[in-house]
Amino acid sequence: MFLNITQKIIKSHLVSGNMIAGEEISIKIDQTLTQDSTGTMAYLEFEAIGIPRVKTKRSVAYIDHNTLQSGFENADDHKYIQTVTKKHGIYFSRPGNGICHQVHLERFGIPGQTLLGSDSHTPTGGGLGMLAIGAGGLDVAVAMGGGAYYITMPKVVKVNLVGKLKPWVAAKDIILEVLRLLTVKGGVGKVIEYSGEGVKTLSVPERATITNMGAELGATTSVFPSDDITKEFLKAQGRESDFSYILPDDDAAYDEEITIDLSKLVPLAAKPHMPDNVDTVKNIGKIKVDQVAIGSCTNSSYMDMMKVAKILKGKTVAEDVSLVISPGSRQVLNMLSQNGALADMISAGARILETACGPCIGMGQSPKTDAISLRTFNRNFEGRSGTKSAQVYLVSPETAALSAINGYLSDPTELDISNEIEMPEKFLINDNMVVEPAPENNDVEVVRGPNIKEYPVNGKLEMSVTGKALIKVEDNITTDHIMPSNAKLLPFRSNVPYLSNFCLAPCDDKFPERAKENGGGFIIAGSNYGQGSSREHAALAPLYLGIKGVIAKSFARIHMANLINSGILPMTFADEADYDKIDMMDTLVIDNLLDSVKNDNSLVVKNVTKGTEFKVNFALSDRQRDIMALGGLLNYTKEMSK
Repeated sequence: MFLNITQKIIKSHLVSGNMIAGEEISIKIDQTLTQDSTGTMAYLEFEAIGIPRVKTKRSVAYIDHNTLQSGFENADDHKYIQTVTKKHGIYFSRPGNGICHQVHLERFGIPGQTLLGSDSHTPTGGGLGMLAIGAGGLDVAVAMGGGAYYITMPKVVKVNLVGKLKPWVAAKDIILEVLRLLTVKGGVGKVIEYSGEGVKTLSVPERATITNMGAELGATTSVFPSDDITKEFLKAQGRESDFSYILPDDDAAYDEEITIDLSKLVPLAAKPHMPDNVDTVKNIGKIKVDQVAIGSCTNSSYMDMMKVAKILKGKTVAEDVSLVISPGSRQVLNMLSQNGALADMISAGARILETACGPCIGMGQSPKTDAISLRTFNRNFEGRSGTKSAQVYLVSPETAALSAINGYLSDPTELDISNEIEMPEKFLINDNMVVEPAPENNDVEVVRGPNIKEYPVNGKLEMSVTGKALIKVEDNITTDHIMPSNAKLLPFRSNVPYLSNFCLAPCDDKFPERAKENGGGFIIAGSNYGQGSSREHAALAPLYLGIKGVIAKSFARIHMANLINSGILPMTFADEADYDKIDMMDTLVIDNLLDSVKNDNSLVVKNVTKGTEFKVNFALSDRQRDIMALGGLLNYTKEMSK
């Protein structure tokens, strides 16, 4: 059998199941990563499982999200993560060392290995030839304990890249074109695998930009070959010994295939408020720009920063534009400071932020009212910037830098300077901000601040449930809607009781109060419910509020898994027309729930208020049926370990 890259890595890590698209499989996880926004909960879950030491080849905890310390909460979380990781065998990347995906690509990623991360942009590692997947924190905690990770065997989509990018057209434009073609729902149940002669023209950082933003397709992950380009990158990082070739067989089969001619691409932008709302920069026109933000795990590499510095050199940012730049790692920042590129940025008027996620996750730099903000990030959901009225466009660093100078959206292909930047033969290597774990059987004290609350745990599934339709939301509701993530709320990621007061507030600020008054109930949703971040808080907050089930037209992959892990049944309408027949506060009843979950793939929901009933489906494996019956993955894991 001739295998593609995805199949080769899955086959070498397969624990159970058959490699048939649509069937549940489980794979062994080599590496894990967490960040501080999701990490506190992941480590509380790991402690609850009760395994003394991680069993992965390497697990790393990063501090890169909650770095704005306006109170004690973030600092307390950081101290908890630092101590709990030291005790249990996990490496700790200190605040200031950089964004998890950028640092992991530079220092820890290994071709052919599996990586599970409690962040939806973990697929960045696919730029190195890893099978890197984002998941909820509890899935990561189980993997750290040596448990297999369960997924539906994905279809594999071959994206055949031909030709070569024209000067000042960027890797960001490639992934924007893929999003334009496939949409934010087009990757569900699939791995996007890049192939073709065009791959050889792309550096590892460029490949990582593409795999990073592949998360917006809803894909399980994205992956590039590990080839001579990969070898040179790892050699420059002093890690040539980590290299191996990971290539598809010549006659490898794929489920779908699309071809993109790189030579025909032009600078693109994702218009508000979705990453797939893509048009050319020229078509959008020279709209006035108020803010430009360059960085994030998508576009903060050394190569990205050097191109930005080249455009800014000797120029001045337009007087009505605020330009902020976040280098992705301390390595990148050090190298920029040594070669003078940082001075070029500063001289032009850029404000240099720390090497962290910052504005991308709403941690500062919110635009003014009704602002036009150009960002090199991966998401432009309404309100994610911290300003609901802002219009956020996603662009390449090259487009962003030139637009900051001109004061309006600008096409960088009009530049009359060369875009050639040489990849360093040797990167600056200094891992002194990565703390190694303590040896086994240590007496490290785990420090817990007063903001760290217990992980909420569901009870066993009841035979029958009754509840109100507490809220009805439309298509493409993101995890930003379900559990907002901004500078005011991020410090409370370890405090689900507090966070629950803001659950679904962007859709209806009365929802949390209504849920409490009615003792919980149901969420009614449109298609692609839960797209975006891997944050399991979007399941834990509803759990705390007593949500008994979510009935939607369809679900995003990670959020659906997080609901199951929390013991909340994700149901889909058998007939989508039934969505229109439910009104908010209708009383819904499900009889024989436990029996249905154990034995069937569907059940009947009675709408007592309307005097009607409708059918819903649920796609559960035998293992997931047991998880649901026991009230969630934590209960299931404890039961299985007895």
